[in-house]
Amino acid sequence: MVRVVFVAPYAADTTLRFARAAAELPGVRFALITQEPPERFHSEFGARLAGIRRVKDAFDAKELAAATRSLAKELDGPAERLIGVLEQLQVPLAEVREQLSIRGMDVNEARNFRDKSRMKDVLRASGLPCARHRLCSNAAEALDFARATGFPLVAKPPAGAGARQTVRVENLEELASYVKSVSPSAASPLLLEEVITGEEFSVDTVTLNGRHLLHSINSYAPAPLTVIENAWIQWTVFLPRRIDTPEFAPIFEAGPRALDALGIHTGITHMEWFRRPDGRIAISEVAARPPGAQFSTLISYAHDFDLYRAWARLVVLEQFDVPQRKFSAGAAYLRGQGEGKVVAIEGLEEVLSELKEIVVESKIPPVGQPASGTYEGEGFVIVRHPDTAVVAAALKKIVSNVRVRLK
Repeated sequence: MVRVVFVAPYAADTTLRFARAAAELPGVRFALITQEPPERFHSEFGARLAGIRRVKDAFDAKELAAATRSLAKELDGPAERLIGVLEQLQVPLAEVREQLSIRGMDVNEARNFRDKSRMKDVLRASGLPCARHRLCSNAAEALDFARATGFPLVAKPPAGAGARQTVRVENLEELASYVKSVSPSAASPLLLEEVITGEEFSVDTVTLNGRHLLHSINSYAPAPLTVIENAWIQWTVFLPRRIDTPEFAPIFEAGPRALDALGIHTGITHMEWFRRPDGRIAISEVAARPPGAQFSTLISYAHDFDLYRAWARLVVLEQFDVPQRKFSAGAAYLRGQGEGKVVAIEGLEEVLSELKEIVVESKIPPVGQPASGTYEGEGFVIVRHPDTAVVAAALKKIVSNVRVRLK
């Protein structure tokens, strides 16, 4: 019997899917820590939930440690695994693991992934290609970096997650205005990076006991920063069936070296990377958690297995069976045109009728649904087929013909 504590700050759908996968493992005694009302989880997990603790701040290591200790009675002993999927959780989880002698990622490794400036320092020290960057605690440092590097630049918090809170600055005036708005300091610095032009991809990797067992390449169209800057753009994530081709050889050489340098031992990582116009690659950033925005679902469809359950087996039981990549898969994200609530969806019925043989999952926003306000938009359509070209064409058709109207 393995005693597992899962930290779920919020009862979000994706978090619950990973939590259920862990709770349903054979030979597991399962408990939860959350900020939400416990009743929400009792109805979700039923008898599989041995214990639950509600805390004010599920990202606070002291609260997590106290809650984890207090669950020992319901678990019939101290926790042997402390897990969670949100990127912002990884450092506090590691701090509690070290404090309570729980197996898993330690604080040094977690900070290598969480602090994006520290991450790039580690990568550069290992001779790995990444964007030029500087951690700035005041306006003078930011302006010095900009003058030395040139524009455009990307500004972000050093502990950001995905593309959220990331902005592009085009000149000294924009940078000065942005720095004034965020007031960086030694305690709350600003991370500046050069903008890398080229195609943007990600690679998700499964690692067990230091061995990198599975890689999945994902292509964005358009790039995430463009999506963030233009709320109306509908975008796609595309997983080609074949990734053992020369075009991906550079990331398969650099990617595992980057993971070794950062220190992943067992877990799933999500790495953003670019291919420049001249063919060289650059690693943008790496997160030590499963991917979001339906990526875990897409990887599941491409390999015809359940990545959510596989993640749970990996981090709880330290087991992973390597699947074959049998399909190409992709997601088209439906983003509202305008502001307010959904008033109409145009072109959807015709597109779904034409693509019905390859649509495997969808989330269609109902009329009256408020705009999400996120880069994931109001809904999505996922397609799958053995032929990569069929998936690519289907994604283009969806984003070109479907419109979500807001008012």
